[in-house]
Amino acid sequence: MEHYTVTGMSCAACQARVEKAVAKVPGVSSVSVSLLTNSMGVEGDADPQDVIQAVEKAGYGANISGQTADEMSASSFLAEEEALKDKETPALRRRLIFSVIILLALIYITMGFRMWGWPLPDKIGQNYLTLSLTQMLLAFIVMVINRQFFIDGFRSALHKAPNMNTLVALGSSVAFVWSVFVFYDMCGLVYLGGPGGKGLEEHFLEFVRDYDLLYFEAAAMIPTLITVGRLLESISKGKTTSALKELIRLAPKTAVLIRDGKEVEVPADQVQVGDLFVVRPGDSIPVDGVVVSGTSAVNESALTGESVPVDKAEGDPVSAATINQSGFLTCRAERVGEGTTLAQIIRLVSDAAATKAPIARIADKVSGVFVPVVILIALTVTGGWLLNGVALSFALSRGIAVLVISCPCALGLATPVAIMVGNGVGARNGILFKTGTALEEAGKTQIVVLDKTGTITRGEPKVTDVIPTAGVSREELLEKACALERKSEHPLAKAVTEEAEAAAVEAAEVSAFAALPGNGLKGKLNGREICGGNETYIAGIVSGIPDDMGALAGNMAREGKTPLFFAEDGHLLGLIAVADTIKEDSAEAIRQMHQMGLKVIMVTGDNEMTARAIGEKAGVDEVAAGVMPDGKESIIRRLQRCGKTAMIGDGINDAPALVRADIGIAIGAGTDVAIDSADIVLVNSSLTDAAAAIRLSRRTLRVIHQNLFWAFFYNLFCIPLAAGLMGLIMKPTYAAAAMSLSSFTVCMNALRLNLMDIHDAHRDKHRQEVRIPTRLQPEKGALMSEKTVTLQIGGMMCEHCEATVKHALEELPFIREATVSYEAGKAMVALNGDPDEDAIRKAIEENDYEYLGTVD
Repeated sequence: MEHYTVTGMSCAACQARVEKAVAKVPGVSSVSVSLLTNSMGVEGDADPQDVIQAVEKAGYGANISGQTADEMSASSFLAEEEALKDKETPALRRRLIFSVIILLALIYITMGFRMWGWPLPDKIGQNYLTLSLTQMLLAFIVMVINRQFFIDGFRSALHKAPNMNTLVALGSSVAFVWSVFVFYDMCGLVYLGGPGGKGLEEHFLEFVRDYDLLYFEAAAMIPTLITVGRLLESISKGKTTSALKELIRLAPKTAVLIRDGKEVEVPADQVQVGDLFVVRPGDSIPVDGVVVSGTSAVNESALTGESVPVDKAEGDPVSAATINQSGFLTCRAERVGEGTTLAQIIRLVSDAAATKAPIARIADKVSGVFVPVVILIALTVTGGWLLNGVALSFALSRGIAVLVISCPCALGLATPVAIMVGNGVGARNGILFKTGTALEEAGKTQIVVLDKTGTITRGEPKVTDVIPTAGVSREELLEKACALERKSEHPLAKAVTEEAEAAAVEAAEVSAFAALPGNGLKGKLNGREICGGNETYIAGIVSGIPDDMGALAGNMAREGKTPLFFAEDGHLLGLIAVADTIKEDSAEAIRQMHQMGLKVIMVTGDNEMTARAIGEKAGVDEVAAGVMPDGKESIIRRLQRCGKTAMIGDGINDAPALVRADIGIAIGAGTDVAIDSADIVLVNSSLTDAAAAIRLSRRTLRVIHQNLFWAFFYNLFCIPLAAGLMGLIMKPTYAAAAMSLSSFTVCMNALRLNLMDIHDAHRDKHRQEVRIPTRLQPEKGALMSEKTVTLQIGGMMCEHCEATVKHALEELPFIREATVSYEAGKAMVALNGDPDEDAIRKAIEENDYEYLGTVD
């Protein structure tokens, strides 16, 4: 995606105009314009100069804001931060200060002197022409200070793309031009009051009447009040991009490398893969790497949101922008530039800000025609009042009020400001939404499919039970088991040695070590033979396992644990159970999902006994075991017919399901393939963050709906009010104030998301649960295959028959997909395993169709 900065946009109509213009450029596959960040993301192979030229022809400015997302590197962080720097707010603040000073002087004359008798010099206060001329000059100065409204507004109108600035410019200009016309009329009255003119009393009354028709204060107050709204809006917009700016500021500027045995400080972007760098206490880690020597505690809260420092020792990974708190570390660079975790997070957050949520299209469609319609309404209102016999000044006042009070800004900001704030809240909590669509759609999830290993469980076997026999201590069993197992590279052996190390058990070296595939291990320790392995192998060595120990092992197996038996010189030492343990927060996360009304299903390639045991502990609704990668994808497709489905996984084998799901959520500690395939990344690898992501999405969507309601309601109510159709007369100045308030309200409502605790489940609303297929589990032992069979089916007469048969067949566990043709009287089915012809016949005949067998 190529990123551009767009200048001159003021409302959603501008945004729609730019998108429409760029979409017509040859080579542009998609374009998304953000009014919030004044940015544009363009995908495709279009020439950047053609894109810029299209924007300029539409009446706006554009330039390339930096590298593409794929070219993002540490060296671009400063440029990105500079691009995000709030340059608009200081300029608006200066404009507002000068405008207010001049406007106060104007109000002193129009209200202070006229209404409350405040003093003025006699040469001004006693002369209506001088008073009028002074007002005209002051109003003109305010309009010059805010000339950007008029330049952008009239330029957009000339390009046949009127926007919010056009409404402001028209409202203020009409008020000023009308007042100038009245002023000249007053000057004419002075001439008419001379010899042969009207009587002095009649002349004076007409003069005063005309003076009351001046709208110079409205001409000045409209752009001033709109500037107030723009300033508040700009401040709010600056806050919404704070998460991205904070991430960019985290990027370390320098690194201390070891070169030729000396420490050399270099810019962080010059670090290469393989370089050795040192990090002292209190310093930021410049790039992603691995600890070569030293120990320390590293604060990773900037990336993960976790405040507790993580201990680091030799071999442990470290990430850029995390803080070394205590020890001295020497590390080797593994990922630099765009490859670092920080750069990837910045890229994801930036791309999410540049994309548009589907709900934003509603506002875009309305805003694209809103301004021309408002201008037409203003003309109609003015003409209608004139036909009703009122004075021209009254009719113009109603038309000006309609122009000024109409607010496409609120419509344009309703969605992007909420998406930006929600995305920032997620990033601060280690939840990365890759697009605005992902942030919106996650909250609509009805079914959650969870991978087991690495998602619900840790993905690393751990010792759960150490059961020594009579006369053998726990330490002795661990010591002898560790001595044997540390010679093995099996994951179960690693779990045993880690448990021994945690218990501070020191084990001697074994000799004559041998691994017996399918059985276990054996070796010599202090002249005695040590054996370890499964129950069958050890039973043959110790002449049978005691009944109580065997029963205990059977119970452990049913709980999803793997019992390992150990013996010494033919005598049983005891057993050690190893299992892939459930993460501490998995059960709580699933409980929160149930509280939100979600159906939770676990899919795994493990055997059914282990899967059922894990699923029961975790609290899932359904378990599908023995599922191969394409089987996971097939299950997702079947579930999508029942409701919006999210898939949460971490492995390469989860990638097809992550892509197929409506929302793919990847565990941050997972493989790059899984992360690339997902729509949402959980940096902390915590399942509770998945529940938090759905919760945040729901709250963000609620804020968007509130904003859109306010924006539509505001215009539906205020336009008739400004037109004078509701029995009230609204001055143009009041209309300007109301217009500014609407945009400010939308921004402040979205900023409330910053106050949300995304892990607080107390306000979760239980939505109606969906029904899921009763048979998700493939046949036990069946292998997924590409085997297809063509069935002959009688009695089908229409597309409805096709759909009925297709649904019936795909409900069978051994059928992955069915393609049905009523015209041919056939159904071609893709199988997950060996077909059950009786089940096929029953499924078809239960729906009143005839099964005629298979086609060779």
